[in-house]
Amino acid sequence: MPDPVAVNSMFGRIARRYDVANRLLSGGADRWWRRVLTREVDRTHPAAVLDLATGSGDVAFALARRLPPTVQIVGMDFCQPMLDEAVAKQQRAGGLTNVSFRPGDGLDLPAPDGSYDAVTVSFGLRNMADRARALGEMRRVLRPGGRLFLLEFSQPRRWFAPVYYTYLRYVLPHLARLLTGDKAAYDYLGGSIGAFPTHEQMSAELTTAALEVEACRRLTAGIVALHIARKPPV
Repeated sequence: MPDPVAVNSMFGRIARRYDVANRLLSGGADRWWRRVLTREVDRTHPAAVLDLATGSGDVAFALARRLPPTVQIVGMDFCQPMLDEAVAKQQRAGGLTNVSFRPGDGLDLPAPDGSYDAVTVSFGLRNMADRARALGEMRRVLRPGGRLFLLEFSQPRRWFAPVYYTYLRYVLPHLARLLTGDKAAYDYLGGSIGAFPTHEQMSAELTTAALEVEACRRLTAGIVALHIARKPPV
């Protein structure tokens, strides 16, 4: 599992170039992945949403644009430089007053039980030092019947795997060095993706965390999976 101190330091180093790197390294697919996520969240009509591992806030802002303005959205992250970027983007954009940002560790969320109708976490669970504990915390802060929307890298479909793993190992780190000046951060990214569970294994981990898996959507030849899981009603 990742070392949280090293992960925090890594994201702090790349915070200012994080958005640009995401756009280019994903070929713009990150925007589509967010659209799929926010559409699914919208279908559940939440009143309060926690966007965990919010980073620079892109998912929180996408939720704010998609959901009614009465929905309260909290973006939470344990890396302060990333939160600083999110707040700066919010100030530049103006509006989106139903979004707030605050520090918080996914292994010990600073929120009461049953605080949220929905929890979203996009490409963040992979970086947490204890997935089982993090999933338990997400379940705790969900109200009964609330849903977790987990958007995360996964293992590609077999026909695409050779191309994808070649890109992760040999192309992405060098492109990232040019974009961010930090090749080591993206060496870590490629390694963490390769070591992450398949979508079937992730479904099993959600079930072990006492969450009911309602759907799993595999996107972009399987390199990303969106799991939707519900906290059972009382």
